[in-house]
Amino acid sequence: MDKLRAHFTPLYSSLGLKALGLALLVLILDQLTKLGVWHGLNLQTIGDQVNILPIFSLTMVHNQGISFGFFHSEGAGRWVLVLFQFGMGLALMDYVRTQTNAWLALSLGLIIGGAIGNGIDRARLGFVIDFLDFSGTHIFPWVFNVADSAICIGVALLVWYFVRADLTAKRKDAA
Repeated sequence: MDKLRAHFTPLYSSLGLKALGLALLVLILDQLTKLGVWHGLNLQTIGDQVNILPIFSLTMVHNQGISFGFFHSEGAGRWVLVLFQFGMGLALMDYVRTQTNAWLALSLGLIIGGAIGNGIDRARLGFVIDFLDFSGTHIFPWVFNVADSAICIGVALLVWYFVRADLTAKRKDAA
């Protein structure tokens, strides 16, 4: 019991609260954009599309995989992904709540919001709604959503944070 009490003291840092607020903002933005595409634009069938620019359209894709359709799974695999996404989201929420590094808090807030946003889709629908389509660029063929973007940006910031921390540590060791 003492270990549990020590783990949750202090309950939140200022940056931890901001990271959780960012996660909530990403989650809300993700779910609102998906609802807007699904109900507002009535894009529900795979391939339904609204062309916006020559390089950009809103295209309905039902993603049953993880990022960009990798690791496609149905049935029990779907629920394994749901449990993984929510479990990872909760574990990161626990970790970020006392965070004191701004870059780490920012990156984890983005990842948490994205993971939970896509997890909600997968649990509710059996797939993740993807609709942002830049395939007209002929460079990026995948269709994605706000949650995917937040996760990718969060992971890139996390990698940058660790590379920078490693370089700083090497400089200190060399001095």
